[in-house]
Amino acid sequence: MIDIMKMNKQNIGLLLLLAGFLFSTACEGDYRQRAIGDNVEIFVVMDSTLHESETAAALRETFGRYLQTIPGQPEELYTLRFRDFRSNEELEQLQKYKNLIFAGPIDDETNASTLIRGVLSDEVEERVRSGESFAFPLNNHWYRDQWALVLTSSSDSELAENIRRAEEELVGRALDRELARWEESIYERAEQVEVSDSLWNRNGWSVRMQHDYVQTVDTSKVIVYRRYLPNNNRWMWAWWQDDVPDAGFVNPEWINATRDSLMEIYMRGERPQSYLQTDYNRGLETREIDRDDRIVGWETMGIWEMTADLMGGPFVNFTYYDPETERLFMIEYGQFAPNVGKRRFVHQFRAMGRTFESDSTFTPDRYEESDGQQSAVQ
Repeated sequence: MIDIMKMNKQNIGLLLLLAGFLFSTACEGDYRQRAIGDNVEIFVVMDSTLHESETAAALRETFGRYLQTIPGQPEELYTLRFRDFRSNEELEQLQKYKNLIFAGPIDDETNASTLIRGVLSDEVEERVRSGESFAFPLNNHWYRDQWALVLTSSSDSELAENIRRAEEELVGRALDRELARWEESIYERAEQVEVSDSLWNRNGWSVRMQHDYVQTVDTSKVIVYRRYLPNNNRWMWAWWQDDVPDAGFVNPEWINATRDSLMEIYMRGERPQSYLQTDYNRGLETREIDRDDRIVGWETMGIWEMTADLMGGPFVNFTYYDPETERLFMIEYGQFAPNVGKRRFVHQFRAMGRTFESDSTFTPDRYEESDGQQSAVQ
């Protein structure tokens, strides 16, 4: 049993990286059925008397928190389904789901707590009672492609406090698994490999390109692709800059100002004075991205609005810096879909933008300037 919450953050990351490697190699020969359920749905298995407990509240505040960067109808990060079980048959049905959390005090006599004690060793149980540990992953325990987490402490209040304190790590691991699933499902159908290859060969960078995206802008430093559907218009645009010896100036203010200046030129509306810009009156978040290579990255999530028009929608922006080639990149995905739930598409954008790669051997003389347009780094 992997005991992650006893360790410091650096050791946690190392251990989870190892766990991911073991998962990837083990799955090659895993012929079990795939877990069922939605990527953005988590079944929380705990006694029904605890569905309104402090622990349940902490789970709603972390895994089930409302997303502030999506317009329209409020949507949670994950939809939580609280369940109890009274028989082996009910438990077996729950164990089929893709995302599972088993939660409850370690010494309760409920079915959920009894199950928790059954999967933990005596030594680990004692660490839980002493407050040293509380969170234990059970990935692919019953079915293939399954993310499961056991959460337990000596009391309901202590467990709730632990969950809130470790929110970033706990939720981050669930998101990592979810985004990996989205990447697999997005590109399993008619991926435009030739587009990615062209970006790499011509410009020295690439992202994986989903099917049906059509290029509408192509300059020496900016490209735009669109995926037109009647009720779900999506797009991707990218900008890059050479000869950037240091990225110390990159911060949320610079990212948003640069985005706005580029969108005023390249993301125009149908009316003469209309173009996309950031809605600064609603949710706007920037965070650094942890990658396992030399690339430094930032992810910005928020809401765009159309000037001189009543339109808006979500966006996910990725800003990347390659210190080896001294190149700066900006990749952004956006959507206009007034009557469509946006959560799953925002999560898909987050998976797509993370496929970015930069060619460490690239030199600017590989391509010819097509129109002389350059965007200066401020």
